[in-house]
Amino acid sequence: MEAQKEALQRIISTLANKNEEIQNFIDTLNHTLKGVQANSSNVIAELDEEFDGLYAILDEMKESMTNSIKQEQAHKSQELQNQLSQCSNALENSEELLEFAARSLDIKDPEEFSKAARQIKDRVTMASAFRISLKPKVSDNMTHLMVDFSQERQMLQALKFLPVPKAPEIDPVECLVADNAVTIVWRMPEEDNKIDHFVLEYRKTNFDGLPRVKDETCWELIDYIKGTEYMLSGLKFDSKYMNFRVRACNKAVAGEYSDPVTLETKALVFNLDNTSSHLNLKVEDSYVEWDPTGGKGQENKIKGKENKGSGQITVLKNNTRSGTPSPKRTSVSSRSPSIRGSRDRFTGESYTVLGDTAIESGQHYWEVRAQDCKSYSVGVAYKNLGKFDQLGKTNTSWCIHVNNWLQTTFAAKHNNKAKALDMTVPDRIGVYCDFDGGQLSFYNAISKQLLYTFKTKFTQPLLPGFMVWCGGLALNTGLQVPSAVKMLQKSENGLSGSASSLSNVTHNMSI
Repeated sequence: MEAQKEALQRIISTLANKNEEIQNFIDTLNHTLKGVQANSSNVIAELDEEFDGLYAILDEMKESMTNSIKQEQAHKSQELQNQLSQCSNALENSEELLEFAARSLDIKDPEEFSKAARQIKDRVTMASAFRISLKPKVSDNMTHLMVDFSQERQMLQALKFLPVPKAPEIDPVECLVADNAVTIVWRMPEEDNKIDHFVLEYRKTNFDGLPRVKDETCWELIDYIKGTEYMLSGLKFDSKYMNFRVRACNKAVAGEYSDPVTLETKALVFNLDNTSSHLNLKVEDSYVEWDPTGGKGQENKIKGKENKGSGQITVLKNNTRSGTPSPKRTSVSSRSPSIRGSRDRFTGESYTVLGDTAIESGQHYWEVRAQDCKSYSVGVAYKNLGKFDQLGKTNTSWCIHVNNWLQTTFAAKHNNKAKALDMTVPDRIGVYCDFDGGQLSFYNAISKQLLYTFKTKFTQPLLPGFMVWCGGLALNTGLQVPSAVKMLQKSENGLSGSASSLSNVTHNMSI
């Protein structure tokens, strides 16, 4: 019966996943259909606009060329009219002179005839009919203003849609996710020397597989990429996955998007649990600060006490959540009390706050930056750490402790034993936890210098733990294990300190 129920449950789960996948595909199809309708309307509007522009240019050119013809017509008409007027006047004067000469032939008086003949001679000499050109100044030829648009007509008839670049192909094998950076590599299906640049888009998601239309963040865009590879660095891995797609662009138009690729962006993300922290600590999501007014004012007893505690507990297995680095102070956590743990607040001299996410497998990394602290500790502890217990003072907690009270001391602590660390305290401390490998290492987060390593076998889920007095600690999560740390873990294995070495330290370090 139970076996059948389990089998049926698996079938139900498989069907539910398939239904969800199909529903997502239906949403995608509906979204694509709406996109086709909207984009078709857009391109038709753009086509109308382009043709209207062509019509406007043709009308403008026609008007300009028509004006040129009319101006040529007016010029020639004016020249011919002027020449016609001159010839008419010359003809009129010539006919008058001809009539006068004809009448002069009938004069009988030699003296009068001689006088008339001289007048006629003088008038003929000065007559305009003998001085005007009898050749038209302009011709009636207008062929120089004729047009032949056969070539342009062929060009117009050859109008077609712009050549669109083909969709690039992202190569998931070549893509790399490391050190909170993602390198995307793609190629064109065929060579295209008209491509000017590429556009890369990405977005975060908590769903594997094809991108979902509903409940997704907007795509973020990186434009004008000249090569076929791009690295996004300094990312905040606050989601399980990231979707990527890329499109090619020529000088005129962008092509289709590539098939989207989903890459896993696994990283540990947690906040500080303010429901079980010491009352003298002001706790926000990723920042804790000493607040002497929050408790019973035990400042004079605290010189370096170590703390630890946790309220909200989320068990973190191999499917670790990813997180967003947030060193600044943000709003106080408003997580639902229903998912908090039921543990008591840390009290007494245990100025402790724990993380809200438990680690029970895998390799994880986070960083801490101290801000004007007189005393603080950074480490991990089991969930059963007592409310009076301090980090490193029990066999269920491991930490490194910094005491800046009077003089600086730097030590690794476990089970109420301390091992002094002869090195400079870094500005930022990186914490590497390999639960399955039983290893807890501390690094200079900037130089990646190994500070100390505990080696043990973790038998219970771990919670990140922090103690602070007179100052503050800024937490940075959502970080992948840095490549440099991975390499150091391999090379330094067996050379670093271990928890067993603390068993030989007989003195207790006063904090």
